Amino acid sequence: MSSLQRNLLIVGIVLLCLAPFAVYPLFLIKLMCFALLAASLNLLIGYVGLLSFGHAMFYGTSSYIAGYVLKAWGVDGIFGVLAGVSVAALLGFLSGLLAIRRHGIYFSMITLAFAQLVFFLALRLPFTGGEDGLQSVPRPTFLGVISTEDNLAMYYVALALVGFGFWLIYRTVYSPFGQVLRSIRDNEQRALSLGYQVNRYKLVAFTLSAALAGLAGATKVMAFQLASLADVSWTTSGEALLICIVGGLQTLLGPVVGSLIIISMEHYLAGFAEWVLIIQGVVFVVVVMLFRKGIVGQIQFKWRERTLRKAASVQAR
Repeated sequence: MSSLQRNLLIVGIVLLCLAPFAVYPLFLIKLMCFALLAASLNLLIGYVGLLSFGHAMFYGTSSYIAGYVLKAWGVDGIFGVLAGVSVAALLGFLSGLLAIRRHGIYFSMITLAFAQLVFFLALRLPFTGGEDGLQSVPRPTFLGVISTEDNLAMYYVALALVGFGFWLIYRTVYSPFGQVLRSIRDNEQRALSLGYQVNRYKLVAFTLSAALAGLAGATKVMAFQLASLADVSWTTSGEALLICIVGGLQTLLGPVVGSLIIISMEHYLAGFAEWVLIIQGVVFVVVVMLFRKGIVGQIQFKWRERTLRKAASVQAR
């Protein structure tokens, strides 16, 4: 990490710590949860080349499981998170066993089919509450000492959980494992010829992505004390994909910027009812037309171009 990146990271952490004193904490938690959900999807699309249309099934399943564990058993919050993440990872492993055997649109359709199956189960299973959702989930105590009843305390717990998720994505992307994932994305046949077990790498990445989406879902249900059908709906998967595209695929900050734009629009333009979707569509078209690599991706591309031009001019002298 360069000194500039390190300084920006420090500034970002300080701003995140001070943010709940200026903005409603629950709104910030929603931003962070969707940013992590989109980042888990970005890990799959941007660094493996697998387009999933059903990522909400991991997010929503974890919400239901974590909410049920906290409500029925009254355990420490960390156990609720672990339960939700574990079930999401298991679901990712089982669905990935079938999905990764196909490529392109066929892979995407299989993930969508699994997501619709999970939606039907969430609608019918007794513990989920059906159309009413799983309500009145109690705010847990974390590690036996941190009470999350207060929104400010809940914000810092959510910040720690989401921060851990982004750190795990960073470590994955910039590791030898991440380099293999990129090679599979760029040229799967060549990766096969070099002796890599491509399907195994895909399955591990898919399971990890599912677990990260589950972490976002478990954090969400603790903060908002509700798990609903919207969490497992295909629209949530579509929103996560939209956030990735707007912010920029193959970037770590893209999901954060995309979430800030899309979720802020939903929140502050809620009074316009159905016009919110039209405004989002216009923003999406503008981003696609002007920022072909997403907002963060385009900025990084221009910055690299500028750096290369400066280096070339120095060498010419």
